[in-house]
Amino acid sequence: MTNDLTTRSSSRRLARGTAVLAGVALLTGLGVATPAAAAPGTPPKSTVTAAADRRDTTTEHRNACAVRTLLTQTFADPDGTSSRELAARLVSPTAVAHGAGTAAGPEGLLAQFAADRIRVPGAHAVIKHVAADGDLVAVHWQITPDPGDERRGDAAVDLFRLEHGRIVEHWSLEQPVRTGTPASGNTNSMFSDLYRPARPTAAPSERQEERNRVLAVSAYDTLFRDHDPSILDRAFDPAYLQHNPVAPNGTAALKQLFGSGAQFPAQQSVISLSDGDIVWTFSQAVGAKPGDPLLAADLFRVDGGLIREHWDVVPTD
Repeated sequence: MTNDLTTRSSSRRLARGTAVLAGVALLTGLGVATPAAAAPGTPPKSTVTAAADRRDTTTEHRNACAVRTLLTQTFADPDGTSSRELAARLVSPTAVAHGAGTAAGPEGLLAQFAADRIRVPGAHAVIKHVAADGDLVAVHWQITPDPGDERRGDAAVDLFRLEHGRIVEHWSLEQPVRTGTPASGNTNSMFSDLYRPARPTAAPSERQEERNRVLAVSAYDTLFRDHDPSILDRAFDPAYLQHNPVAPNGTAALKQLFGSGAQFPAQQSVISLSDGDIVWTFSQAVGAKPGDPLLAADLFRVDGGLIREHWDVVPTD
């Protein structure tokens, strides 16, 4: 499992206008976000994950379990004694939180969960996808009053960096759940897994995960930094499955968008993870300054050398 981090920065409003939002989220599942190692909101160079760490699957599994436990056992009652004790064990008191108005340390994370529950009364935390790569763990989850309904609440992607089993850095992106319509050509939820390969395939090796990461990041940067839509014919399944409800499945809508002459602010992937057949990418506007917020998080399912499915979370403010 691999992760790449470049320079964290970028203004949420600048990089994601309505058109960009529709295009980026729809296209490659590479969005904008700020994580840990050398990307948006860039942490010190000392936090950059070494390649050797990405081969330590035991630590990756332990980190993923820690984050999953923290989320599932504290979200329901972030002010409770047991939640505070667990957060104190799993989150460093000096953990850095990236995001406007977000406090550091375990109290900051619990305050975020408390705010989520105020915004979505009766909310549950429903985890949809988890990735562990090097010292990073990413979680795609739903904040919803009804765990059985993927059409309500908020969609979120949180990114954590861990050291010695404790969270030392955290990024969070959230947006209201959107729903498509038959008229829009997309009724997929923002969370479901729909892709089914033509034939069963084995879990990707570490080498294949890295190839998938390079493919997805290159596709994103080619499209949104270089504004070259020809990548859609090389890196995407023409009928790829789209979980951003504002856009239909397939590459046709993106080709039309980029062929319309519309001008989009250049943005690029600044952090990426690859775990299993899904590549996660966090991006910012080209030229963003260290410490600027991430713009979006995108997830791409890669199979057989092509992007087959895409999810994203794009904060609207």
